[in-house]
Amino acid sequence: MALQATPYKITLDISDTDRGVYESVKFTVARHPSETEIRLASRILAYAIFYHPQLAFGRGLSDSDEAALWEIDLTGEIQHWIDVGQPDAERVIKASRRAPQMSVVVYGNARLWREKTILQFGHLDNVRVLALAQEELAIIAAKLTRSTHWGVMISDAQLYISDGDQQMPLPLECWHGELPTAP
Repeated sequence: MALQATPYKITLDISDTDRGVYESVKFTVARHPSETEIRLASRILAYAIFYHPQLAFGRGLSDSDEAALWEIDLTGEIQHWIDVGQPDAERVIKASRRAPQMSVVVYGNARLWREKTILQFGHLDNVRVLALAQEELAIIAAKLTRSTHWGVMISDAQLYISDGDQQMPLPLECWHGELPTAP
């Protein structure tokens, strides 16, 4: 019998002063059996960073033809493809052809990935790569529970995650392209 995905009920209070986005959203996200808490936390934070009313979670790990997140317009066209992790250059290039915007939110020790992979798609104007600080992300991911309520403030390329008990800064680095701007 195959292992089942684990549902997480998430509430995010998003205050993105860089883009002028102020929303409180509730959703359920499935954690794939092989997915780490750090990857799940990265997907949730990517949702906050790129929040849009049409942004949705894809099947991610269970379907390689889908993004971790994507914004699909009312006509069914993909407007923004968002991957989380360290995808290979071929996947980034393919996704950049499928959507006007393609973003990668990188986590973990990605120095080698950055040196090797970005060179292969650095010429693409519609691709952006953002990196989450490894140590801070691990601390935030450890606070993830099956019912999580986070306040996420984004200001000057810095994330501040609040869980009610404490606030944790999480630096956001832009490795390629530009940071998200007002819609």
